[in-house]
Amino acid sequence: MQKYTLIVSFFLLSQFGFSQIQVVDSTRSEEVKPEKRVDFTVMPFLSYNRNLEFMFGVIPMMMYKLDQNDDISPKSMSGVSAVYTTNGSYFVAFFNRFFFAENKWRAKFFAVKGDHISQFYDDDTEVPGFYEYATNTTVLSVGAQRRIVESLYGGLTYTYADYDTNYDNGNPSTAVTTNAIEMNLLYDTRDAIYYPMNGHKAQLRWISYPEWFGNDMEANKILMEYNKYIPMKNGKDIIAARASAKVGLGDIAFEQQVTIGNKDIRGYSQGEFRGDGIMAIQGEYRYNFGGKMGLVGFAGMATLYGSDVEDNNWKMYPGAGVGYRYQAFKKAKFNIGLDAAVGKDDWGIYFRIGEAF
Repeated sequence: MQKYTLIVSFFLLSQFGFSQIQVVDSTRSEEVKPEKRVDFTVMPFLSYNRNLEFMFGVIPMMMYKLDQNDDISPKSMSGVSAVYTTNGSYFVAFFNRFFFAENKWRAKFFAVKGDHISQFYDDDTEVPGFYEYATNTTVLSVGAQRRIVESLYGGLTYTYADYDTNYDNGNPSTAVTTNAIEMNLLYDTRDAIYYPMNGHKAQLRWISYPEWFGNDMEANKILMEYNKYIPMKNGKDIIAARASAKVGLGDIAFEQQVTIGNKDIRGYSQGEFRGDGIMAIQGEYRYNFGGKMGLVGFAGMATLYGSDVEDNNWKMYPGAGVGYRYQAFKKAKFNIGLDAAVGKDDWGIYFRIGEAF
């Protein structure tokens, strides 16, 4: 769902200073400024889609090294996001991604709090059509991965979620609290975490909601993804390809369902195509110019199953579009930008924090 595209955190800001120390290179007469311990930026958030309407917000973010003597681990990242939408939704979200111990360990923490006013398509009513729902959401998630062998990681994640949903089509309100245990495997040969130019990323995640762990209904999800990055023009541009699947098993609650849109596949923003699982393939060309700017062109295809609207199941849903990118940090290749995409009887505009995949 679109609310999960805004997950971010900022609690580590107080633990790091922004001062830098000048050192003198004995072979040169001028002073050489070393790289800052913390690279900090504040980004405005401005976007629009047909569901949430106009979105306004601010996103302070920072990159840093947990260990200044660790030259192997990628930089960690922390940030916070506060977004308000003209349909009455709001989100306050936090994220952290940590890399440490010479990239032997990777960890993450995120939290989301907000009211999400959206819509879904219901044909099991006297008047079929779009109906609004409003969900008050609280999500907390913490996870860690350990390198098993070269490029292969295994890990565990715990996620707490609380949803209080009111429906506009006469259905009774629902209150759902879930406790998820996730086991995952990651095979990662990318040459960079935030903007890979070469390599592969393959991930398998098993998410379980067992009754013995405080869940009202037992359910499971299997999430699979494979990303491939191919350098072009002597490493200046990139072709990125992705195949993914989100498979729901058991009693999948309304709040746990997935919708076509956002990462897989862009071009759908009304929330009409919703079900227990989605499978998608897509490709993207990333063209870089001007040092800090870029353009992307992308296209893909998705299908879904487990929809309450039977006619939506196992149909093909294409999506295609273009986007603009700008490097957010001075010293690290990490982009923000906007994507515009069209789908089947739908379209969407997406503010990007990092690449789509």
